[in-house]
Amino acid sequence: MATVSLTEASRQDAATVFGVLRTTFPTDRSCGYLPQEQPGGRTIVWSAEFEPTQEWIPTDPIPLRGSVSATLQGGYVAVDQLRKALDVAFAVEERGTASGDQEQEVDLRLTTKR
Repeated sequence: MATVSLTEASRQDAATVFGVLRTTFPTDRSCGYLPQEQPGGRTIVWSAEFEPTQEWIPTDPIPLRGSVSATLQGGYVAVDQLRKALDVAFAVEERGTASGDQEQEVDLRLTTKR
């Protein structure tokens, strides 16, 4: 399992990113899951867990309304597979990484592919 956390994104863009990953990998969120807005302009973090598999079907590029900050956290293989799926659907800029013995964390900025 790997955790995907999204910030600095509209509700629609967060739903789009989770939708791409949901069609590719098993997740702890239902098909109808849509992130909920928080009142008062607070910073929102949406998260879901995914179980990357060796066999996945890439999607076509998907447009986003703006940019999305994504943090992937989990085992090296799981994070790498999530990253590859995101690379197919979006333009991905790596903003930082942290590595441990058995886990890694990768910070990304997702935008629409041009």
